[in-house]
Amino acid sequence: MTSTKARTTALITPVEQGAQQEAQALAGEGRTAKAVRRLRKDSGLGLDTASVALDLLTQGQALPTTYSQALDALRHLDAPLVAEMTDLLASGHRDSAIKLLRERTDIDLAGGYHLVTELSGQLGAQ
Repeated sequence: MTSTKARTTALITPVEQGAQQEAQALAGEGRTAKAVRRLRKDSGLGLDTASVALDLLTQGQALPTTYSQALDALRHLDAPLVAEMTDLLASGHRDSAIKLLRERTDIDLAGGYHLVTELSGQLGAQ
């Protein structure tokens, strides 16, 4: 059974399109371990989350390729979390927003930083 946390993390962690296609091809050949390694290579996905990401890909679900797409996915998956992060950013607590994101998902530190930076940038553009 897939945890909601792992599924959310898989859906908000950008993975380059080429890696997604390569992982799908490897999985189609029955080489799932290599497919999982390919997804983990440059994405920051943990082992469990990469396995969930591969399951999503084999079911036809595309993963984000940019942090903008990842933020859109997070808004769809957990709007209250994005609202809390927005409030923290508005009061100058960027690190707290990253910490909150990491507590609610399994995203790695770099991914959390980039996602919060993307949110901050979008808020500044409004």
